[in-house]
Amino acid sequence: MEYVILAVVIAVVVLGAISGLVVSGRKKKQLPPPPPATPQPSVTAPPAEPHVGEEAEAPSDEERRTVEDVTLPTAEAPAAEAPAAEPEAPAAPPVEVPEPTAGRLVRLRARLSRSQNTLGKGLLNLLSREHLDEDTWEEVEDILLTADVGVAPTQELVERLRERVKVLGTRTPDDLRELLREELLALIGPDLDRTVHTANGIGNGGDEIPGVVMVVGVNGTGKTTTTGKLARVLVADGKSVVLGAADTFRAAAADQLQTWGERVGARTVRGPEAGDPASVAYDAVKEGIAEAADVVLIDTAGRLHTKTGLMDELGKVKRVVEKHGPVGEVLLVLDATTGQNGLVQARVFAEVVDITGVVLTKLDGTAKGGIIVAVQRELGVPVKLVGLGEGADDLAPFEPKAFVDALIGD
Repeated sequence: MEYVILAVVIAVVVLGAISGLVVSGRKKKQLPPPPPATPQPSVTAPPAEPHVGEEAEAPSDEERRTVEDVTLPTAEAPAAEAPAAEPEAPAAPPVEVPEPTAGRLVRLRARLSRSQNTLGKGLLNLLSREHLDEDTWEEVEDILLTADVGVAPTQELVERLRERVKVLGTRTPDDLRELLREELLALIGPDLDRTVHTANGIGNGGDEIPGVVMVVGVNGTGKTTTTGKLARVLVADGKSVVLGAADTFRAAAADQLQTWGERVGARTVRGPEAGDPASVAYDAVKEGIAEAADVVLIDTAGRLHTKTGLMDELGKVKRVVEKHGPVGEVLLVLDATTGQNGLVQARVFAEVVDITGVVLTKLDGTAKGGIIVAVQRELGVPVKLVGLGEGADDLAPFEPKAFVDALIGD
């Protein structure tokens, strides 16, 4: 009996052990395999610093290998970039050769003749009438006044025409044309000195200095453009020119003048925007002396003739320039289309800077060519240059005979 019980107990123990093994095997199959162990880098501690009196031990071969194994490779330095090529400076614009000034007004005769319908041809048509009564002579006066000849010059011209027509008697078209040509030429003044004086002067120190020309006028008359065109006239006549950009109050005036100068090889002296114009003018003459230039052209600010303070400053510019030596010319630029208002401007400018000559712009396409007579009478100085278009070489020395011939026609 005891043997039987013992056998049963042994059998139960064996079965339990077998069941435990089976269950454990199944659990192991269900669990994911453990991740592989990450190898830890072998880091060798640096050798201890030797104490005073002790020698440092050299690292062993194993330590050298360990240190070399963990040392990161040194990054290669990037290759040095080749220096960028400097941009080439833009080529200087070619220097132009201005058109010769001799006979330039004759070549521009077609533009002058645009005003002959009102003045020249209008007068010829009236004087060709069979009977010249008072109404006809009043019409003659109206044409002259409309052309801005002025009241006093108109009355003088009509009186002379009346006398000569009465003496002439029979009047052929050729006789009348010649009569009118003579009287208009006398009215304009063929004997006035219309030379732009640019000869070298004697400075205050006794040395020779360039001829100095100041250009003045109201904004909108084409003053800066006229200064640039005048530089072309002088260069065409074989003179070297320095430009002074003393119009520091108008934006881009200095740039505009410099562009004109570069086209003919003339250097421009300029200052800061809104700077002192008298200082710029002084420096321009100084540079002209240093370069032994023939002429210094000074473009001044376009002053409003009603601004007393600004006009006084214009007088200051002239006085400062005269510290070097005399100013040879002061040219007033007037717009031919402004008529009698231009005379008001001329009067005020003449009081400030002693005008020596007049430049009439925009004379082409206007019927107001008589302003030449009026402004000369008002100022007592001659018209020296006339502008007849927008072209670079459309500024011409004024020639009274060529002007009258263009008005009268053939």
